[in-house]
Amino acid sequence: MPRAFVQSPNHTNLDPSVFFLLGIPGLEQFHLWLSLPVCCLGTATIVGNITILVVVATEPALHKPVYLFLCMLSTIDLAASFSTVPKLLAILWCGAGHISASACLAQMFFIHAFCMMESTVLLAMAFDRYVAICHPLRYATILTDTIIARIGVVAMVRGSMLMLPCPFLIGRLSFCQSHVIPHTYCEHMAVVKLACGDTRPNRVYGLTAALLVIGVDLFCIGLSYVFIARAVLRLSSHEARSKALGTCGSHVCVILISYTPALFSFFTHRFGHHVPLHIHILLANVYLLFPPALNPMVYGVKTKEIRERVIRVFQRGQGTGLKVPE
Repeated sequence: MPRAFVQSPNHTNLDPSVFFLLGIPGLEQFHLWLSLPVCCLGTATIVGNITILVVVATEPALHKPVYLFLCMLSTIDLAASFSTVPKLLAILWCGAGHISASACLAQMFFIHAFCMMESTVLLAMAFDRYVAICHPLRYATILTDTIIARIGVVAMVRGSMLMLPCPFLIGRLSFCQSHVIPHTYCEHMAVVKLACGDTRPNRVYGLTAALLVIGVDLFCIGLSYVFIARAVLRLSSHEARSKALGTCGSHVCVILISYTPALFSFFTHRFGHHVPLHIHILLANVYLLFPPALNPMVYGVKTKEIRERVIRVFQRGQGTGLKVPE
């Protein structure tokens, strides 16, 4: 048996190429119960986002910029969920926290890169609402298929390039003590805190990348909604104002769902030194699990076009069912 697979996860003399994800320290007795909401959220993520992708792909009337951006968001949410949920369930169900160093770095890269990509897509969706309300006559000429495809490429490149240095910065560190990560996944700072050498470059770069994404994107999203609010208030008709604001409702809900737990997790991890560790980890998991599950529900409930198409798809599926001959 390899030395890494010892009975006690607190063993510090592990194989240097293997880490151990501890789960949620202090709540080990509740791991099995916590797996139930994780299963529900994972299932909702898969069903909801695949439904969005299928409905938009099969309905030509939904081949519009806002729904294409929604498809990007659903694809990223699915990918992020597959990067997190399987290992998380393995930890909660049977304590299978062993993970190789290369797999840990890969998981770290993909989780954080997908989060950065999602932030970029949310910014693009805010720009879509800005153009639709403030420049409606130029909407079709500004947000062409080519521009939308380029925005998708920029989201992927931006997330990947900002996250790419982190695995290399961690690769130069030595882990001479414990290889036990008190977390449910290979979170960047949780891994960095185990290192013995100088971790200032890792801390500075991690903080800089987070601020470049969360700070810049939130500022631009907020600015776009300032312009949207000004344009809406200039409308003379109350009905027109309500309709314009109604088109932004789903996007605002998704922004709140995505950024609120992200900001709580970010600030408590760096400045909440008196916050219990299990609260840190629970907030980090809320940030990863809730937005992918709730985003398709928000758009499905609040967007009339998607809601009608989903109902139509299910009715069509029931209509094609086989009838039992009398």
